Amino acid sequence: MLNNALAPIAAAEFAGDSEEILGLGARVLVPDYLNAHYWWAYIHPSAVKLFERQWLVNLILWGNYARLRDAALAEMGESLPGTTLQVACVYGDLTNCLSERAQKGGGSIDIVDVLPIQLSNLRKKLRAGAPARLLAMDAVDLRLPDASYERALVFFLLHEQPPEWRERTLSEIFRVLKPGGKVIIVDYARPCWWHPLRYLFPLLLAKLEPFALDLWREEITSWLSAPRARHARERRFFGGLYQMVVSRR
Repeated sequence: MLNNALAPIAAAEFAGDSEEILGLGARVLVPDYLNAHYWWAYIHPSAVKLFERQWLVNLILWGNYARLRDAALAEMGESLPGTTLQVACVYGDLTNCLSERAQKGGGSIDIVDVLPIQLSNLRKKLRAGAPARLLAMDAVDLRLPDASYERALVFFLLHEQPPEWRERTLSEIFRVLKPGGKVIIVDYARPCWWHPLRYLFPLLLAKLEPFALDLWREEITSWLSAPRARHARERRFFGGLYQMVVSRR
């Protein structure tokens, strides 16, 4: 039933409102890996309707959505002056929480995503008056000025990317951060030996998230330059299944 409802559809069939959202003349190409592996989660309209339920996102994260969201928000601060960058849209209320803190600090937030349907979905969720811009861009090619953001958040994106995209994404994020600017990365990690999901979860990830096990085999810091990796802070959650890595430019 689910497979029939979420049969693959070419991204162009439902990317038509990108110019309306962003006021941009150029259309962004959807990477092949997204069409091949993630149409069922992010691209098909029925998928967006299905997964835009916070209780379901929380269930997928084994009850840890609020904990991980709040840890990232705490790391960013109660108010967010200046400019904040969120790389990729997120199901749930994370972006509204960020925009509230940006508004409180007199700042603004830019959210970039390569999928116009995700940006369109986010636009519907954002509260009126949110100090947010929605930008259609691939994370590996941020058409943004150098050194223009105080902070950046990457929430469960890296595990979905092939290694070359992952490295280029982090490189672009550090390029657009101001000197001393902070990047917060929240994603999967290899759980402790005693964690039951250590032995069961790889089977599911291998089927649905073909690049996710990279984060079990290697530390996120391995995709950072040596100075940044040496100074990065790490924190683990839920028996090590999730991690938050904080680094500065």
